[in-house]
Amino acid sequence: MKTSIIVPFYKGMAFLEECFESLAEQSYKNFEVILVCDKVEEDIEPLIRQYSSNFDLKVIKLTDKTGVAAARNAGLSQATGDYVYFLDADDYLTSNTLELLVSKAEETNADIIFGKKIWTWFRKKVLFANFNTDEMNEVEEEDEEGQDSTSENEQQESDNSEDGAKEQADDEQSEDYMDDEEQEPDSEAKQRMAIYYLISKRKSLRNISVLNILIKRSLIEKHKLMFNEELKFLSDYPFVLTLLTRADSFERVANAAYIKRNHNDPINHPSLNQLKGSRDLWEYINAYQYAMSLIPENADLKLKIDKKVMRYCVRFYAPKLRTNHKDPQRLEKFNAICQIIRGMDKELVLNKKGYKGKLLKALHSGNLKKAESLVKWRRKKKRLKSFFKNKREFPKYLYKRFFIKMSVKDNWVFCESFFGKNYSDSPKYVYEYLQKNYPGKYKFIWVIDKKGTKIPYPHKKVKRFSIGYCYYLARCKYYIFNSRQPVWIKKRNGNVFLQCWHGTPLKKLVFDLEDINSATPRYKKITYKQSRLWDYLIAPNKYSSDIFRRCFMYDKVMLETGYPRNDILHYENKEELANQFKDRLKIPRDKKVVLYAPTWRDDEYYTKGQYKFSLKLDLRLMREKLGKEYVILLRTHYFIADQLDVTGLEGFAYNVSHYDDISELYLISDILITDYSSVFFDYANLKRPMLFFTYDLDKYRDILRGFYIDIEEELPGPLLFTTQEVIDAINNIDKIKQMYQKKYDAFYEKYCAWEDGQASRKVAEAVFQLKGDN
Repeated sequence: MKTSIIVPFYKGMAFLEECFESLAEQSYKNFEVILVCDKVEEDIEPLIRQYSSNFDLKVIKLTDKTGVAAARNAGLSQATGDYVYFLDADDYLTSNTLELLVSKAEETNADIIFGKKIWTWFRKKVLFANFNTDEMNEVEEEDEEGQDSTSENEQQESDNSEDGAKEQADDEQSEDYMDDEEQEPDSEAKQRMAIYYLISKRKSLRNISVLNILIKRSLIEKHKLMFNEELKFLSDYPFVLTLLTRADSFERVANAAYIKRNHNDPINHPSLNQLKGSRDLWEYINAYQYAMSLIPENADLKLKIDKKVMRYCVRFYAPKLRTNHKDPQRLEKFNAICQIIRGMDKELVLNKKGYKGKLLKALHSGNLKKAESLVKWRRKKKRLKSFFKNKREFPKYLYKRFFIKMSVKDNWVFCESFFGKNYSDSPKYVYEYLQKNYPGKYKFIWVIDKKGTKIPYPHKKVKRFSIGYCYYLARCKYYIFNSRQPVWIKKRNGNVFLQCWHGTPLKKLVFDLEDINSATPRYKKITYKQSRLWDYLIAPNKYSSDIFRRCFMYDKVMLETGYPRNDILHYENKEELANQFKDRLKIPRDKKVVLYAPTWRDDEYYTKGQYKFSLKLDLRLMREKLGKEYVILLRTHYFIADQLDVTGLEGFAYNVSHYDDISELYLISDILITDYSSVFFDYANLKRPMLFFTYDLDKYRDILRGFYIDIEEELPGPLLFTTQEVIDAINNIDKIKQMYQKKYDAFYEKYCAWEDGQASRKVAEAVFQLKGDN
């Protein structure tokens, strides 16, 4: 039995390669692949040649028409298999998916055999390395409008965020279906099973998909089934409805998995649902009207589709009535929606209760004023509830509703370092330069959440996301951040935004990342939106400047000055300062200091911005072997939520994770131990020895992040994998320093050449246009 696999392709060769790779790995081999190229601009010929030896591969090109519907129809016209299977070019399969489906087809000769669809943000290598897909349940795609989360610091404000459980109880998702073929072996029961899994179980019309359905080709030809090429985004569900009404036999293979891959880069490589126009209301209406023409008027399928349309109207269409007053087609769209609602079963529409029922009644009667009034009051109620539920919501509401309308103060400066966790980093040094050299010229607002934080010079402290925070955020002309700002900040006329950033990149960033393995899978989209607001971005070296341009897609002013935070490492009195910092931490001056500063792991987290960390160094063994001569400082990344326990190690191990300024810790440290943190680029300014404790190197480099540099070749210190190796290296530190001297010199020249202790001045003069003023 032969299968024709139809793969439409427009762009994204990396996706297509994984798709082909998964086909080459299939345990079932009797298939042809029909690749339908839709105005492809990439050079895919090498990929075609590579995989033509793995399976029968036909390539056809669309000429007149375009779009996924046209591509699938073109593929159908060339198919020769007994069964047809649709596979999107950005998706992939588990190695036994086709075998499981085809085996069931051979056993039953069913018209339709379908499996499960798993949504993931991961590429094939990562997913299969970390998860057992046989144990993964079918995962639903984003909701109808694809509502995006924004950042670890913002809750969604959309009207579709509430009452999901109530609405599920109302619609077909809660209907009882018995997946027991021994009790219900007849074809009618199998059809109900197919309708449940392919229609009812899907949250929205957009999620009804032809993917992972093995379809008998004779069924398609007999009924002359085709995709509607007038529908760019919603051609799947009318086709599936037709299949369900034309087919006579159905089978389900629960463990046949299709991996539907989300696109984490909607800017450069958007999926079909991420394209502009994919939420077009007219296509939604046209697709519904076309779908209804394909099925009997009183069919149970119509009832199921109507329930989804009602859900869409309540949760996604109606809320827009608050904001679409300038849309010239507002009334026309409203009347079209009302006509659809009136065409539904009257009892289905008018028997709903509460807000949903009132809104549907207003739509049924065509009462725009009533519908808009209901939506407004609903929104006010939800907003009030959110004020009590989340203390951040009221200040943010004040920001958007009132503060943003106030005048911008030309001499007010808003400073935030590491999300308000401390007074540190480049914002600190730019601030101190301005305060020292231009006293009284500016009013500074510092975001500080930690009580008792001491900040020199006159300033105003505010807590992050407080009312004061939102007030000053709206009114300050200047922003100085070293991490990404809240995504809801609006750039006002006259605002000047200095983004200091916080390190030379070793790990790949934003648009240089192929996969996102962290707790924020929409990281690229969020960062793109945030970086559009930056006016100045600081680069510590040429290497970073080039990467920042690319990874942030940044085209404004790059300040190639070095980092202000590293100025202290070049002060003439740095030895005197080091002794002061040692005394502050109660570290004996006669002890040498080892600083251990690891980074966070993308895939080990509690929630967004809260990462786990398990200490792999055996501190007790280190104290036993090194305690007479050394102490160790433990400094975790600011994302890490876990608290390091140094109980019983007093006098040897010091947890300095909450110490404000890591630059001061550099000064007192004789040796740095790190892993993949960017701290070693800064520490290199001191020309002191560094060790790299890279116990999970293969996973971090090859799966989680990937590096910009070849660390085996460039790092000015050894890669170590056990505590004993770390101890041995410290005991032989002079030998190691000599061994890596040439590498160190080359490393310093490449990454520290711009650092001269004057970065704060250079940055301040450029951003505040101060040259010659003092």
